[in-house]
Amino acid sequence: MFAGGFDLESACAVAGPDHLDDYAILDVLDALVRKSLLVADRSSGRTRFSMLETIRQFGEEQLVASGAAEEVRTAQAHHFAGKEADILALWDSPRQREAYGWFTTELANLRTAFRWAADQGNLDIAATIATCAAFLGTSTEIYEPLAWVEELIEPARQVDHPRLTMLYVMASQCWTAGRIEAAIHYTEAGHALIRSRPDELPYVLGGFIGNAYVAIGQPERLIDWCRTLLARGNDTHTFTRSALGIALTNAGCSDEAMTVADGLVEAAEATANPLALCYALFTEGFAYRDADPDRAQNALRRGLVTARDSGNRANVTHFATVLCRHEVQYGDPLAALDYISLAIGNYHDSGNPVIAVVTGTLATLFERLGRREPAAIIAGFAFGPLTATVFPEFVTAIADLREALGDQTYQSLAHKGETMTMSAMATYAYDQIDQARAELNAVSK
Repeated sequence: MFAGGFDLESACAVAGPDHLDDYAILDVLDALVRKSLLVADRSSGRTRFSMLETIRQFGEEQLVASGAAEEVRTAQAHHFAGKEADILALWDSPRQREAYGWFTTELANLRTAFRWAADQGNLDIAATIATCAAFLGTSTEIYEPLAWVEELIEPARQVDHPRLTMLYVMASQCWTAGRIEAAIHYTEAGHALIRSRPDELPYVLGGFIGNAYVAIGQPERLIDWCRTLLARGNDTHTFTRSALGIALTNAGCSDEAMTVADGLVEAAEATANPLALCYALFTEGFAYRDADPDRAQNALRRGLVTARDSGNRANVTHFATVLCRHEVQYGDPLAALDYISLAIGNYHDSGNPVIAVVTGTLATLFERLGRREPAAIIAGFAFGPLTATVFPEFVTAIADLREALGDQTYQSLAHKGETMTMSAMATYAYDQIDQARAELNAVSK
């Protein structure tokens, strides 16, 4: 049953009707290892077992033939759904990285367990696995579980399932993968449920559902939502206050945003939750980017380190992108190139179309460095409503490129970028970054 390997705990969970104890099962596993039917990997400090895929498939066939497959599959699904509380407790602690590590290690098994539960119509189990996986997946830039969540929304809505609010909250996070229109739909449905059922506000996530409004240039809607939540006093992890500060900054309410940001980092530190601290540092860096660039840079740099240490790849990408923009405007272009290279690499690896926003930042940097032809090519790839909305400097850069190159030349170069695939653009961007870095280093010498 274990498509992605397993540990002793998981093996015990699906041991079957004999209900062997841990030691007896360990003896069986050890015998299978000695017969080379299992491989025991102890490199992580905890033993994890796996087998060749051909052996696994043969074993599965025998299990089906025995008539026990349904019972074992159900046990496996129950096991992974039952891990939610422990994993979320681990996530809500300084050991957050371990929760993300568990998710990435068990992804194949979570997929199998979810699929079985969903196909059997077991909404309780399927929704538990899907929401937990989507919650952890968005932070690790693994977006597959968002599709699991979306699949369950309609059947959950038909029976008014208690997980429906959480399903909407997690589905709304598809904005992080560039699906803005769908995210708005899920956001509005989720808001309606939370308003009618305030006691069902999902796990510290009230401030997360609404971020898509910023992506369509309507931060005031997120501001209103955050204020509604804060009035209820349910912001134990400072996520809603952080979301409010970011929305206020995007709305141009800089003074109010800085007021919200003041003391936010200290409040987030008190939660001992690395993600809460990341959001608070991001909010401070974003709010103070113009009024106090040094303070903003320090907050953003600390946030990047915190995101890396906690295993939150998505936040690493976000901090790198904003730090690049900060360095473009106030600091060191070489540092900006390093940050943008990191962000492009992460988006490319995850296949996220939001890479367009990051390449828009690179196009803006190249325009300021006088590297107009590559800037125009990259701008062609990056151009779109999302980039223009969240990164207004990009629109100014395009206007400057058109004036410097002429409309016809700009359009020809931009068309090249527009027709590039994500992989082709990533390769081109890396090459151009290397060239720009070499030129800047030569000048500095």
